[in-house]
Amino acid sequence: MSRFSTLQAAAPVTLFHDGHCPFCRVEVEWLSKHRHQERVKLIDIQSNDFNAAKLGRSFDDMMGQLHLLDNKGIWYVGMDASRALYAVLGYRRLVRLSCLPGLRSAMDAGYRFFARRRIWLGQWWEKRQAK
Repeated sequence: MSRFSTLQAAAPVTLFHDGHCPFCRVEVEWLSKHRHQERVKLIDIQSNDFNAAKLGRSFDDMMGQLHLLDNKGIWYVGMDASRALYAVLGYRRLVRLSCLPGLRSAMDAGYRFFARRRIWLGQWWEKRQAK
């Protein structure tokens, strides 16, 4: 995959998110109100009827990083899933910027750091919001 391949994501896309994650819930709420919401189908991987194995994925992998499937059957994982999502929503300039060599690696590393800690950070954030 080239560094700009996320710009080729074909709508509509399916975004697989963790419905128990407070950060995911905020993003999903924003997406459900977005002017291009019809370009994104949202699937909560925590719902009882979700089966990762039917998609050839494992639940643990999908919990570990964001997953997005485009209309051509191409999977985007991690920060590339975010880039593909934002490209489909029309933020192509922002995606191009995030693909620049130094910035791309920094954002990928930042995403991996966040993804490993998102459950703990989400619990901390919810406690802070409750105060």
